[in-house]
Amino acid sequence: MRSSKFATKAPATDPLDPGPAGFAHRGVHYGAAFPENSLIAFAAALEFGAGIECDLRLTADDQIVVFHDADAMRICASPLRIGQSRLEELDRLRVGEGPIPTLASLLALVAGRVPLLLEVKVDGDIWRWAPALRVALKGYAGPFGVMSFDARLPRLLKTNLPEIRRGLVVRDGLSPAKRWLAMRLASPQFLAVDVAAIDKPWVARARGRMPVYSWTVRTPEQRQTVAVHADAPIWEADGRP
Repeated sequence: MRSSKFATKAPATDPLDPGPAGFAHRGVHYGAAFPENSLIAFAAALEFGAGIECDLRLTADDQIVVFHDADAMRICASPLRIGQSRLEELDRLRVGEGPIPTLASLLALVAGRVPLLLEVKVDGDIWRWAPALRVALKGYAGPFGVMSFDARLPRLLKTNLPEIRRGLVVRDGLSPAKRWLAMRLASPQFLAVDVAAIDKPWVARARGRMPVYSWTVRTPEQRQTVAVHADAPIWEADGRP
């Protein structure tokens, strides 16, 4: 662990503060009974009192589903690609015992009880995201933030949907120049930083301006480091608070 002298705290109140339980990465998932990004995994996170981090993809007919991979092979044993399939096709697939969740079904389940971190997988569809998010999130009163590895997405939100809290997801391997450019373009209101980078000085400097969360916390040792250098863990497995 690097020196805690770099562990600057963000000065403002965080509207997405999940409390001591942090954010459950893709819900509380384990084994076939509680698959990642499933409604049962999200229900388990609610039982635990944790905020929820999840992944969003856009279907061919502009519907938003909660799914990590570009295709359904790993989770559903299907070669269908999410971005090239209509929602009615994807509805036939199963994530565990349930359907692939839509963003609407997640919002209905959570109903504002915990904060949400919604990670957009852009997948070449950058210009379709703003109208799709506008429709899907209209009227939802609970706390949420929308984030992406693609810096264009938060910039698009700033320009078109400034009421949505926007974030940038940052890998440890990003060069300083590329990270600087991404931060400038994204103009984020929060960061989700790779746990491998969380104790670096640039993170502490950023944390003086905005909240910083850290992914994916999987061990007690990582959890201890993140407790010093970030505002909340995005955790799974043994990283659970």
